[in-house]
Amino acid sequence: MINIVFFGTPDIGLKSLEYLFLSDKINVQAVVTQPDKPSGRGHKITMSPIKKFAVDNNIPVFQPKSIRKEPEIMDALRKFEPDFFVTFAFGQILSQEVLDIPKYETINLHASLLPKYRGANPIQRVIIDGEKETGICTMITELALDSGDICIKLPIKIPDDMTCEDLYNKISEESPKLLEETLIGIYENKLCPVPQCENGVCIANKLKKEECKIDWSKSAKDIHNLVRGVYRCPSAFFNLNNKMIKVLKTEVVEKRQPESYYADFVPGTVVGKLKDGIEVLTGDGILKLLTVKPEGKGEMNAIDWFHGVQGVNHL
Repeated sequence: MINIVFFGTPDIGLKSLEYLFLSDKINVQAVVTQPDKPSGRGHKITMSPIKKFAVDNNIPVFQPKSIRKEPEIMDALRKFEPDFFVTFAFGQILSQEVLDIPKYETINLHASLLPKYRGANPIQRVIIDGEKETGICTMITELALDSGDICIKLPIKIPDDMTCEDLYNKISEESPKLLEETLIGIYENKLCPVPQCENGVCIANKLKKEECKIDWSKSAKDIHNLVRGVYRCPSAFFNLNNKMIKVLKTEVVEKRQPESYYADFVPGTVVGKLKDGIEVLTGDGILKLLTVKPEGKGEMNAIDWFHGVQGVNHL
């Protein structure tokens, strides 16, 4: 049996933990996850999905505020004498002292095709940038940001209508077997990690709220990619009458009128009202808004929302 300690927090890593726990070749000795945090409207203290699975299955759980600064937890992990640490969206930076604990390596599952999109937010950034392909890879964790040797890569196609939520779920589904294959391959000395090429390195930084505000002077395609890339998390938006209007679903459409028809309109002008949405002129092309969520209200068809707004022809 291959002994591992699993580090993770959000539900994207839950299927991987479940799969490794049920594997007849892997022994999950313990789980390390972030401390419980307030959640929901009532701000009730809630355990992470990873912790809940561990508790339900009698797996020892550790919740450091910063594992680099908590020697008692490091000492406890050493006593397990693990072969590997496995990290998947854990949310803390590991020190060299932590990385030196397992007998073999610390294996990280990263949600991009490294060296592209190193960093904290590869899933959303890759869609915002309009990429047609991303993927997942297992890598040897080093102190530098996502720069360790690559074990296995798995490409994932990005259709034009894929949202960050869709990609998140796809990565969650594809990761478990890749992690198991990596662990077994290194343990049996049948897998040789390969150093990353430094050509094409780009960093996927955390999103700032202002990045999610729609700039109608950008192209319809770019705005559509933003909407997909921040779908419900936290959502693309524009402000109208001092209210935030979140945009959840859009579609790039062909111009319905001759080019001269649009000459006197500025980006952000509503130039079409259809049964399934409203058409808005952008800096390059037309974007159809299909689903919106006005501040203080639920999700609704964009045309229904627009009918309730008086005297507005520009967003």
